[in-house]
Amino acid sequence: MKIVTQPSDKALVPFVSVDHMMRLVHHLGIEETLRGLAGYIEVDFRRWEKFDKSPRVASHSDVGVIELMPTSDGEAYGFKYVNGHPKNTSEGLQTVTAFGLLADVYTGYPVLLCEMTLLTALRTAATSAMAAKYLAPRGARVMAMIGNGAQAEFQSLAMKAICGIDTVRLYDIDPKATQKAARNLGGMGLKVVECASAEESMEGAEIITTCTADKQYATILTDNMVGSGVHINAIGGDCPGKTELAPAILHRSEIFVEYPEQTRIEGEIQQMAPDHPVTELWQVITGAAPGRRDAQAITLFDSVGFAIEDFSALRFLRDAVTDTGFYSPLDLLADPDDPRDLYGMLRRAAPQ
Repeated sequence: MKIVTQPSDKALVPFVSVDHMMRLVHHLGIEETLRGLAGYIEVDFRRWEKFDKSPRVASHSDVGVIELMPTSDGEAYGFKYVNGHPKNTSEGLQTVTAFGLLADVYTGYPVLLCEMTLLTALRTAATSAMAAKYLAPRGARVMAMIGNGAQAEFQSLAMKAICGIDTVRLYDIDPKATQKAARNLGGMGLKVVECASAEESMEGAEIITTCTADKQYATILTDNMVGSGVHINAIGGDCPGKTELAPAILHRSEIFVEYPEQTRIEGEIQQMAPDHPVTELWQVITGAAPGRRDAQAITLFDSVGFAIEDFSALRFLRDAVTDTGFYSPLDLLADPDDPRDLYGMLRRAAPQ
């Protein structure tokens, strides 16, 4: 069958597949990718007030959540579709999958469509490390990584690349997950210690990252486990009814968030009073608010992921794949010769 019309260049949208994404990361190097993402995210946090902001649009079910995360800076518009289904792992599926789109506000035309399962893992780790750069104790070298699922290696490598940690202490209730993470981190320039308990993992740790998947009010860290002077990177509590920290820890901590309106619904602070004091991370980055006040303070980044971080990741990816072969032109947009004659385009495409 012969198709008479062909799309013009302006109707072809660059599409970055999972294979393209993996090839790009290997081309750049994973630590350089993480540093690049953190740089783009930090730039956008510095211009936080220019963005449209709203809590993600979430559709919850008994087994998980499906969400849309949109934002715009007035020149570009981006969104991510993402799910979170903790039960998927037991069925041989990913807990989180995602794809995203970046568009030109002036024309409304998409300029990038891409997988975001890998990209979300990378941007989540980059955001954690960017926050730790401002909040963690100076000279921190040891991180406890509690929850050794899909995020563990990314978090560890981002903290190495951006914050300079040299040791990661791993713990998961499933020893096979810890063994997997230790195996994957072998030869990556980190001292990796496999631990038999959460308490053991925190011995000597200056940064504590929690990233567990169970959709419930859980207590991964109890109050007596957390001493003064540490930075807690809490990324597992990311939807209503899902937390990881004992409330007493929150009362002792200086809490930093992305977007309070979303974090109060989804983050660790959903356990607290609606007016519990928090500081927005963008204010620390711009110097409008202090970060770590002293060496004895407990800082807590109550991270749930926000649309601006995905927007930054999409911007980074758009720029990173330019002049590379790591994308395919996708015939996504109708492009009639006469914009008013869409039917004529369809008619001319009839089999000859």
